[in-house]
Amino acid sequence: MTAAEMKRRVTRFFREYARRFEGSLQDPPKGDADGVVVAFADYFVGSGPAGVHGGKNGIKFKFVIGRGFAYYRKIGTVAMKIAKLDVTRLDPLHAMASVTWDSRYVRPKDGAKVRIFFTNFYFVRLQRGAPKIFAYVTGDEQALLKKHGLA
Repeated sequence: MTAAEMKRRVTRFFREYARRFEGSLQDPPKGDADGVVVAFADYFVGSGPAGVHGGKNGIKFKFVIGRGFAYYRKIGTVAMKIAKLDVTRLDPLHAMASVTWDSRYVRPKDGAKVRIFFTNFYFVRLQRGAPKIFAYVTGDEQALLKKHGLA
């Protein structure tokens, strides 16, 4: 697969991923937990300030995704948009996506509007031509939320 084709597929994949995330923030949620679950490989690894964790995709992961969406709604998240997306082809099957998220909140305690930008790195593998997240690296999201009075 060419670098240009891989970039198109991975860009389309993350645009759809963002659309599903935004749907989960609506009240009532119009999220597609199944769509988020299938965005991940059968096994995946995440790394951030809390450490490195691995997980198997499946029913437990789907439950965790639902709880995560509920948490974001509870803290006042109203939008999660892609501000910037860079895709780096690593080889014919793998790419890294640097996604800068533009997250918006209405702080529950006072109704103030809050906007936070943060960048996550996702590693994807093309399985039968479709990108699947097999690893991700995140910054300290909890510290950012606390700094803005959201957590």
